[in-house]
Amino acid sequence: MIRLLGIGVVFSVFFLVQRILYQRFWLQHLTAQVRFVQDHIIEGEQGELNEILVNKKILPLPMLKVKFRTDRHLIFQDVRGSRTTDQFYRNDIFRVGGGEKVTRTLSFTGGRRGYYTIDGVSLVSSDLFLTAQLTAEQPLQTSIYVYPRPYDSSELQKTFTWLNGEILARRHLLEDPFEYRGIREYQPYDQMRSINWKASAKTGGLMVNQKNFTALKSVRIFLNIQDDNVLKKEESVEMSLRIAAGLCAAFLSQGIQVSCRGNGMDLFTNKPLSVAARAGEGQLDAVCRALARIDLKKPVADFVKTFEEDLFSGAQDTLTCFVSPNQYDDFTGLLEKYQEAGNTFVWIYPVQGSKDPVLPPSLADRIRLIHFQV
Repeated sequence: MIRLLGIGVVFSVFFLVQRILYQRFWLQHLTAQVRFVQDHIIEGEQGELNEILVNKKILPLPMLKVKFRTDRHLIFQDVRGSRTTDQFYRNDIFRVGGGEKVTRTLSFTGGRRGYYTIDGVSLVSSDLFLTAQLTAEQPLQTSIYVYPRPYDSSELQKTFTWLNGEILARRHLLEDPFEYRGIREYQPYDQMRSINWKASAKTGGLMVNQKNFTALKSVRIFLNIQDDNVLKKEESVEMSLRIAAGLCAAFLSQGIQVSCRGNGMDLFTNKPLSVAARAGEGQLDAVCRALARIDLKKPVADFVKTFEEDLFSGAQDTLTCFVSPNQYDDFTGLLEKYQEAGNTFVWIYPVQGSKDPVLPPSLADRIRLIHFQV
């Protein structure tokens, strides 16, 4: 009896001591990180998220829950211990020994373009007997861009072919010394350095290299995502962003300078979308990041008031593409005014389903419908 009593006393002392130790030291020298492996993915692509726990003290943690939340449009493959409402809530359970580092990788798919963050984790632990609940909050900052998937279809390819014809038809007044389109007879106004001496020797008369004119090297894309309908065309708006990304990718691949502007509001700056004209490596990334940051919950800027002045002042030596899923009077009126001024443009109009909308007759020749299904 005395022996049992002694064992009980020893156990009680051990229980109290370990509980005090865990209450005081469980969080000491414990770090919890949750971070996205990639800084960006494209819609529909797979990304990874690492959960990293480091326990640098001797005291083991028999149970450690790591809780965090992120956007529901990041679709995780393993949904055990999670729930999805307006956001995605994750709850993972670990066992971390003393002096141990544990890493777990979670796979997910970017369901929709956007900029997604995780701002902190909640930690829940216990003592050796799992009788105490020990909690803590740890701030952190990790983020990932989900770029809109550049859209491609036979309809868009036809539009792009037509746009290429427009680009080649519009040329600067200056000749390009690096592009030749044939040989012709010498004229009094030709410079001596243009003479092709080999061709002249063969023909017996002076012949000159016929230089090509420099093709138009700049395209600007205006994105109008105003949607005043009672039933919002959310999918049409998202498709507009994908089409804008697709146009940028196609033009940039040809070495053409591209700018992208629109009335969607930036999540960070609360200003309308604006990416300055540029060619070369990195421009598509800049455009896709800006498109990913458009927050559809924010009211859009008035397209006419925001862009009319810049639209007309920058019309020379550039081709203008409008992408818009709606046709409001102020927008169509602006395009009619722009057309009457002798400017060339195309309006790419995404339409959900196979039925064609009724188009403004004055703009019909400049509209290219892009039909899509969800």
